[in-house]
Amino acid sequence: MWTRLPWMKSRAGLFGLAIADALVLGLIYNIRYHAISNRWVGLTGSITMAIMGWLSISYLVGRYSNKAQSKEKTALKILGYTILAAGILLITTVLAGWIFNNDDLRIERSFLFPVVLTTSLVSATLQIILRRCKEITSKWLLIGTQAEIDVISHELLISNGANSLEVQFLVDSATTEELLNTLPNHYGLGISDSARLPDRAIETLLTKRSKGSEIQDLVSWAEQNLQRVPPEIFTPRWLVQADGFRLQPNRTSWRLKRLGDLAIGILLIVISSPIIVIAAIAIRLNDGGPVFYRQIRTGLYGKSFLIRKLRTMRVDAESSGAQWSHRKDERITSIGQWLRRTRVDELPQLFNVISGEMSLIGPRPERPVIEEELEELIPHYRIRHWIRPGLSGWAQVCYNYGASITDSRAKLSYDLYYLRNANILLDMLILIKTIRLIALAKGSTPASLHRSTA
Repeated sequence: MWTRLPWMKSRAGLFGLAIADALVLGLIYNIRYHAISNRWVGLTGSITMAIMGWLSISYLVGRYSNKAQSKEKTALKILGYTILAAGILLITTVLAGWIFNNDDLRIERSFLFPVVLTTSLVSATLQIILRRCKEITSKWLLIGTQAEIDVISHELLISNGANSLEVQFLVDSATTEELLNTLPNHYGLGISDSARLPDRAIETLLTKRSKGSEIQDLVSWAEQNLQRVPPEIFTPRWLVQADGFRLQPNRTSWRLKRLGDLAIGILLIVISSPIIVIAAIAIRLNDGGPVFYRQIRTGLYGKSFLIRKLRTMRVDAESSGAQWSHRKDERITSIGQWLRRTRVDELPQLFNVISGEMSLIGPRPERPVIEEELEELIPHYRIRHWIRPGLSGWAQVCYNYGASITDSRAKLSYDLYYLRNANILLDMLILIKTIRLIALAKGSTPASLHRSTA
């Protein structure tokens, strides 16, 4: 389970940048303190809080993001994000010292400004260097059937990370061996399980592997480079034989996840209870209708269960039957708009988490009446029922609000990725990304153009 971390490979540079930021801030903090008081302080509570504040603010403003940017705007955006993070840290620190009447020299401008500005300059420089390294193009040749090549081509068009990939396609044919012989060894190869390769072509592939070429199956290539698994490119045999899929009943990881759901779910209910009460009063005062909205959803192994959400739509919103939500949906009330943006309407589902019908992290549960259509149109859709549905998930933090068949198919590709790679570390990453989405009030409404943000 712990060895399957393809999501971490694409973020190794960002993790390294965060670690470097922490070390740089701690070092500069000590150097400045020594210059003023002639002594070193080492790692103290104040330094730890400063580091956590810098890392948290930097993440929230988008400094530790894989989102693609044009080369012309990269340096400017990095500088802007860094100045914003530095400004927020300075303001919050000074305000905290003023509120608590703290006379510590470490909140004075003569101490704070040199520390934060020097840290910002070094951090921005490191980030620009990292971006330049990420601009180095990774070159691949993908071999598969025409249908698989069409799917991957479309996925690359909607992927933010495609600018760092140079991909050539080859539909398996009698000329495969000749093309492989002329392919440079620095190209990686992604090969479909469905590709029909002659023995001579396989011999060529083995030779290239011995010379350093990276060779993967097409599904693994999609995991590593797209952070999702398009449902059209794998076979039932892959589902049975592939590594991963460890999050199943009676496994230790399943029990640990359930224990975490209980502990965190109870804590969140206690913390959020006043918010739920205030929201309930606002809903009642807004139109006098019921506070909660009840709905049947599909859970683990296709079993139906009842969820409760704070009502965000008019009472008669579905008088004509179930329908997709859409941008600027007139059925959503004024209070409902705020509840959706802040995700407060989802809080009552914490009781489903505690009861075991849902998890904090997992595929979002869908309505049975909608799933009947999705199962007919999207291959392997029912596989997402292999684990408990969640309040948040890999699809929710990597893709915009789903409001169509196309969106459901895209979200399934992220759910399949999660099913194969689920572990505690990935859950923690999803939790952190969820907090950022809530803090920025993003991803709660359908967008006119959907893009991957993995």
